Amino acid sequence: MWGVNAAAPPVPLLLVLGDEELLAARAVTAAVDAARAADPGADVREYEASALTAGEVAEMVSPSLFGGRRVLVVRGGQDARKDLVTALLAYAKNPEPDVTLIVAHLGAAKGKAFADGLRAAGATVVTAAKLKGDRERIAFVRDEFRRNGGRCDEASAAALLAAVGNDLREIAAACSQLLADTDGRITEAVVARYYRGRAEVSGFTVADAAMVGDVPAALEALRWALHVGVDPVPIADALADGVRTVARVASAGRGNPYQLASTLGMPAWKIQKAQERSRGWTPEGLVDAMRAAADCNAAVKGGAEDRGYALEQAVVAVAAARGSGSGR
Repeated sequence: MWGVNAAAPPVPLLLVLGDEELLAARAVTAAVDAARAADPGADVREYEASALTAGEVAEMVSPSLFGGRRVLVVRGGQDARKDLVTALLAYAKNPEPDVTLIVAHLGAAKGKAFADGLRAAGATVVTAAKLKGDRERIAFVRDEFRRNGGRCDEASAAALLAAVGNDLREIAAACSQLLADTDGRITEAVVARYYRGRAEVSGFTVADAAMVGDVPAALEALRWALHVGVDPVPIADALADGVRTVARVASAGRGNPYQLASTLGMPAWKIQKAQERSRGWTPEGLVDAMRAAADCNAAVKGGAEDRGYALEQAVVAVAAARGSGSGR
């Protein structure tokens, strides 16, 4: 899903476009591996675009008397000087069959003409942009397990993200560790067993406990999170998100999560989880909970003197609103 198939024949021109370091590094490595699979003695050279000259490019890509495949990796393509861009684009129009030119480019506005020129010349493009939102990260996690022979559903992938965070390198390392230590069937229980210490300090753990009315568990998770240095802002955001999600799902009725996914614009696993959390909530109670979460957000983000106390008050208020009708 993300990257180049190292088992495929090497391509003459490859543009790796994006600022996610892990995805970019994988794409470059796979392309080099493909070249080496075609010719184990391939000559691989790497350069920073800012330090590469047009003359060096000409020497590297010119026909060789000794034959053999050559691989030229140009990193930081957005920083290429004008003469280098001119030389590489001229070469790209008629590339050598035994040369693989790989250009890594951040994909921003800087150097856009260079990237566009390579694309127009027929370069194979691999997108390595940072993943946006839970849906893309969950897809990445599931793909990590799938392509390495494992299995993982959406809810388990979400649990892993809650435990590990959003850094792609850490996510990939966590997937690799779980695959090494299990039979490859990853469930929420497996994630909880391996990452319990980290998952307990997630703002979503605090929110989940509050939404089912478990005040002791919510306060324990909250105090531990604050103790180990978790910032109060994401905890407040998670609490507000938990209330909003349950309110949206509850208002949509008890339909099939997969059928509701497109209507509500959220993944089916999240809808199913919210449907379970919605038991015991009344419309009036949700209004009270939303008010408490909003007050908490204002206090935490507005620089309240004691943000921890504001979070504790909100957790208690949200839990109390469950099943209470209108508490005001």
